[in-house]
Amino acid sequence: MYKRILLAVDGSDHSVRAAKEAGKLAAGSSESQVTIVFVADHANAKNEVLHSGSTMELDLQRRKKLQPVEEALATADVRYKVEILHGTPGPTIVDYANKEKFDILVIGSRGLNSLQEMVLGSVSHKVVKRADCPVLIVK
Repeated sequence: MYKRILLAVDGSDHSVRAAKEAGKLAAGSSESQVTIVFVADHANAKNEVLHSGSTMELDLQRRKKLQPVEEALATADVRYKVEILHGTPGPTIVDYANKEKFDILVIGSRGLNSLQEMVLGSVSHKVVKRADCPVLIVK
C-alpha cells in the first residue's frame, strides 16, 4: 500500500488521467496522501508574468490549471495537498521526490514516438531515469 504518493502535473489532460490513477492508488487507505506538484518552468516564467500582469494573477492561473486534477482526487475521496515549485520540470520533480522520500511517483505522458522522444526528450522519461522511488507513467 502506498502512503506517500507524489503526483507530478502540468495542467494537461494527461495530468488528469494521472490524477485518476493516483486516486485509485490512494483509495481505501485513510493513511494515504497524494502530493500534487506543479513546477513553474523558469523558461516560461518571465513570459507568464508579463502576460498575466501580476504574480497574484499568475498564481490564480496556475491554480486554475490544477482544478481538474484536484477535482479528480476529490471525486476519489483521497487526501491531497498542492505544492508549486519553481525550476526546470524534470530535475525539480526528481529532486523533490528523492528529498521527500515518496513511496511512488505518478506522472502523465504525452505518448511521444521514439524519434520525438529522442529529439525532444520528455519529462516523464527524465523522471523515470533519475527518481529513487517507483514511477507510474500514465498514458
